[in-house]
Amino acid sequence: MADVTYQQISELVVSELRTSLDSIDTDSVEKLIDIILSSRKVFFVGVGRVMLSLQAIAKRWAHLGIDTHLVGEITEPAITADDVLIVGSGSGTTLFPAGIAQKAHKIGAKVIHIGSNPNSPLKDIVCLMVRIPVRTKYYLEDEIDSQQPMTSLFEQTLLLLGDVVAKMIIDRKELDMKGLWQYHANLE
Repeated sequence: MADVTYQQISELVVSELRTSLDSIDTDSVEKLIDIILSSRKVFFVGVGRVMLSLQAIAKRWAHLGIDTHLVGEITEPAITADDVLIVGSGSGTTLFPAGIAQKAHKIGAKVIHIGSNPNSPLKDIVCLMVRIPVRTKYYLEDEIDSQQPMTSLFEQTLLLLGDVVAKMIIDRKELDMKGLWQYHANLE
């Protein structure tokens, strides 16, 4: 096995991220922002490293004054028809997020799927899919391949998409960057 340097691997990761971010349909991102800004509360559900990315997104969007919640958190309020559930799942078939999505849909909340598989069972209940067309566990034909392990590229792209959306919301709402600190935790 050849010696591979940190620089080579970091360039690989950044290159893959550029490809994946560039592959996201910009119209779907604009629709995502419209739904977020027209919803009373924004809920997030996912599992594993996807949920870690969603937690970071929820925290950042809360810094913008958006009322965000993680499904399962101890202070999670009730979801209503005025709210949106964002489901993070590359495959769209992960049991827990798919079940929560079904329940939110029955309650009347909007459901958004951020994932890679456009033909997942979620397609029948979502109002929007934001597709990150990178490799999932199914290795679909049109997915962008990655040299990183498992679904790392999806999780990384999801996190960066959340930050891109945050900046787009800041620009759209003309928010004062210094003023955002009012929403930052202050018991630290």
